[in-house]
Amino acid sequence: MNKPQQLKAKNIGIDTYRENIIFMRADCQVCLSEGFTALKRIVVHFNSKSIIATLNVVHSDLLSSGEAGLSMEAMKRLGVNDGELISVSHLKHISSLSLVRAKLYDKELSEQEFAEIISDIAAGMYSNIELAAFISACAGDNLSKNEIIGLTKAMINTGQRIQWNNKIILDKHCVGGLPGNRTTPIIVSIVAAAGLTIPKTSSRAITSPAGTADTMETMSPVNLSLAEIKQVVGQENGCIVWGGAVQLSPADDILISVEKALEVDSGGQMIASVLSKKVAAGATHVLIDIPVGDTAKVRSAEEALLLQSYFEAVGNAIGLKVKVVLTDGSQPVGRGIGPSLEALDVLSVLRNQEFAPMDLKETAIWLAGELLELSGQFAVGTGKKQAETILKSGKALSKFISICHKQGGFKEPAYARFKQDVLSEKGGIVKAVDNRKLARIAKLAGAPRSASAGILFHSPLGKKVNKGDVLFTVYAEATGELNYALEYMKDNNNIITIQ
Repeated sequence: MNKPQQLKAKNIGIDTYRENIIFMRADCQVCLSEGFTALKRIVVHFNSKSIIATLNVVHSDLLSSGEAGLSMEAMKRLGVNDGELISVSHLKHISSLSLVRAKLYDKELSEQEFAEIISDIAAGMYSNIELAAFISACAGDNLSKNEIIGLTKAMINTGQRIQWNNKIILDKHCVGGLPGNRTTPIIVSIVAAAGLTIPKTSSRAITSPAGTADTMETMSPVNLSLAEIKQVVGQENGCIVWGGAVQLSPADDILISVEKALEVDSGGQMIASVLSKKVAAGATHVLIDIPVGDTAKVRSAEEALLLQSYFEAVGNAIGLKVKVVLTDGSQPVGRGIGPSLEALDVLSVLRNQEFAPMDLKETAIWLAGELLELSGQFAVGTGKKQAETILKSGKALSKFISICHKQGGFKEPAYARFKQDVLSEKGGIVKAVDNRKLARIAKLAGAPRSASAGILFHSPLGKKVNKGDVLFTVYAEATGELNYALEYMKDNNNIITIQ
């Protein structure tokens, strides 16, 4: 067997996010002799490590003869430095891609077939195009109940799982689609202050202006290792961290990165994503919040009830006690939309400030009460009162600040530098709010990438407004992004309907 031809690695400083990219000259002898062409998937080797990368062919002097450029992600995964020798080889046929093609044509996949696909995804064998094909094949209502169970089990089995000493480990999740609604930090603080264990591993935004991890990061570090998470929970009963930092369901994190680009969030994959991470995080009892509204992610009671049945069936199949609650998704919860703005809402509730948004406060208390009762440690009908008492006493705030300090410190979130009030063009009563358009405006303003960007919402349903009143305020870190958001508003009416 011929010895693999070697090339010198060169870090060309290109950020390709999660995708490994290798750059080779068009006249590279290795490229020519192996028959490599642009966008070919090839295996890159360095010492005992190897990764699968997509080839980009260079027709310039970016690389010298005998060099291969690597994206920043590829350099990091290989652990290679500039000038060190790498080798490349052909990628063997990925048999699980035939299963993806079958699913595109509506074939129902077995648990074993999902295991093959997810194993290859976790190993980095799929390109973004192939990941997009799998996501598209599973989108909409294309997954049966048995398929969702199979996909969930496959995701659980590809990552590490946290083991806890306690018999009851609580968790909660909101399916999203509603701007604001940042109840999690409040709930975790109340439940942990009640003496129960709630290690919350949260996600970053997929299609929204902020995920819980994005919001929490404006106040405290969230990229903790598994050992650090265990230490925080051991001392404080709870944590609020980014789940992607500990590889609890690595295939899901890869899929989410592509779902974010596609702005696709299918029901079956969402259930598998959520519950696989709950099991991986060691949860035994999980509360699922499904907001229902005309412009929420879940738009009808029928759709919500179907999701509820799937969540409960999958939970039962994987040994997880799941309770689903349906909540009002007709308008934002709280006033802030965007990481820092939502964090300011959270702190105002925890601090029992008079101006704290009452809808966020009441929702958080109710959900925390549901979790207390779900644990079996509090009698049915008493959870809400217990949660309210803990919040009013200041114990929840003390617990939250302690968790932050154990995670690495606490800081106050801030507003962005630039803002623009959006005024009502007429007087009347607020009759409808378009959640999706509000979320879109917050994202155009820079959220969640710019943590302090977003919207401060002033117009809940039923409010009487006069002409010239402020309906909401748009915040941005750059005038360009502020203008993007305002331009979008000019072309989109009925963001807030006033009659």
